[in-house]
Amino acid sequence: QVQLVESGGGLVQPGGSLRLSCAASGSIFSINVMAWYRQAPGKQRDLVAVISSGGTTNYADSVKGRFTISRDNAKNTVYLQMNSLKPEDTAVYYCKVVGRSVATPLRLYDYWGQGTQVTVSS
Repeated sequence: QVQLVESGGGLVQPGGSLRLSCAASGSIFSINVMAWYRQAPGKQRDLVAVISSGGTTNYADSVKGRFTISRDNAKNTVYLQMNSLKPEDTAVYYCKVVGRSVATPLRLYDYWGQGTQVTVSS
């Protein structure tokens, strides 16, 4: 089984910064794509940023130039550096890892973190 543990959320003023972390642990065979999603109250869960195993990144238009996704493959960890935060960035942020477990190395699964609240307010 693969577990994801997120950290780094909190309350920040508009224009401020936060850095989210998501560490994968357990019976990991390999990790492919790592990504961050967010879900605001009453809205669907949307993709924020994604990074491939080779380091290629893509971002939602709403966060381009403000957010940076990165990963540390040795630590099985993905990060989201969020700068110039706006009230509309307020949401629960979830990390997702696409990977294979030791028990089922031939199958790709989506693993999700528990979510971390980010609130941008003065």
